[in-house]
Amino acid sequence: MKNIAPDILKRIVRIWHGRTKTTHAEAYRQFVIETGIKEYTSIEGNLGAQIWQREEGEITHIWTVSWWKDMESVRAFAGDEVEKAKYYADDKKYLLEFEPTVAHYDAFDFKTFKQ
Repeated sequence: MKNIAPDILKRIVRIWHGRTKTTHAEAYRQFVIETGIKEYTSIEGNLGAQIWQREEGEITHIWTVSWWKDMESVRAFAGDEVEKAKYYADDKKYLLEFEPTVAHYDAFDFKTFKQ
């Protein structure tokens, strides 16, 4: 992690978004835990991951938000095309469409971290 200033650490946040039927949301969330989250957290340089979810009637939005040490760590997960969304074979059972890209952000964490 790169120190920007004392007690401020720069990280990379990768956000993926998908939509599923609300009736499939619980099963899809479990699928994401067993595939994407498991793979994210197995990669050296991954600092954690979250699933965000929002129900809008018959559609539920799912975001995976993963925290990374640097872009090299993201590349270890995503390959050279880091902006390209990564899908698993059974995603087709749940997703309403396949968004082609993900977003990456620089995140500045203002907590004090013990290293």
